[in-house]
Amino acid sequence: MLEQKQMQLGGAKGLKKTLLIESGTGRSAVQRLKSERWRRIVRNRWMYFLAVPGIIYFLIFKYLPMWGIVIAFQNYQPFLGISGSDWVGLQHFVRFFTDDKFWLLLKNTSVLAVFNIVFFFPLPIIVALMLNELRHEIYKRFLQTLIYVPHFVSWVVVVGIVYIFFSNEEGVINNLLVQLGFEKINFLLSKSMFPYMITSEVIWKDTGWGTIIFLAALAGVDTSLYESAKLDGAGRWRQIWHITLPSIRSTIVILFILRLGQFLDTSFEQIFLMLNASTREVGEVYDTYVYMTGIRQGQFSYSAAVGLFKSVVGFVLVVIANTLAKKMGEEGVY
Repeated sequence: MLEQKQMQLGGAKGLKKTLLIESGTGRSAVQRLKSERWRRIVRNRWMYFLAVPGIIYFLIFKYLPMWGIVIAFQNYQPFLGISGSDWVGLQHFVRFFTDDKFWLLLKNTSVLAVFNIVFFFPLPIIVALMLNELRHEIYKRFLQTLIYVPHFVSWVVVVGIVYIFFSNEEGVINNLLVQLGFEKINFLLSKSMFPYMITSEVIWKDTGWGTIIFLAALAGVDTSLYESAKLDGAGRWRQIWHITLPSIRSTIVILFILRLGQFLDTSFEQIFLMLNASTREVGEVYDTYVYMTGIRQGQFSYSAAVGLFKSVVGFVLVVIANTLAKKMGEEGVY
């Protein structure tokens, strides 16, 4: 019995010693990990320094304004401030969902959003593939510069150009139609043509800019795959279909998911400048409605509720699309 107790005591001491050694080793490993992480930060300090302006931008213009969301649940009064305004709960949301304009705004915004996804989203991919097939480097760079330029033109100028071409009286297109023996078409006052006009402007302005990400993804495709495909007798179309598109599929999926997050977001300046008395029924969207109610009528809490509804819908669409992408074997956003 005495020997068993001594053995048990010795075993306990050995176990304790082992645990101390292991815990010490764990602490030293953690310390080494922290020191290695710090050395990595110091080594790449200029890269982190370059990220500082972007971080500050998002903090000031994206995260700090989120505090203002609370006014959607208040009867906000500017002189009382957020802390002094009365709390009304979901009153503004109930008012918005029961308003007759809710369904009109949802329909108009959804139509423009679907047009953008169907007609605009594939075009940067197609243009990027076409640019990637060019072998003359100078000509390729010239075309890239040429199609990037419209992105830097303001919507005021774009809409001004549209009025010059498509106005009913002095428009270039209508004057040409008259000279060819056709009747004038009232492009700017037509309800049926309004979504097509808006989408065409977006295509002209942002298609070239949207190719940047896809061209960067195409630059990372392994060129040996094309060489192997050539040996197997694959032409350019088969190489694009079986090599190029699968190689940038993850980029396309991620950008599509992000695009769904902005499903109810439309360009306020563009829509506001294109609207008139004839097209307001089909052209008024959430962004212009928020401007009218929030800025011009001073209903800050109500307009904040409308904006929060847009954000929630975008968030839900991103979560659903990302979940489906994961189930289909894609990477997704998160």
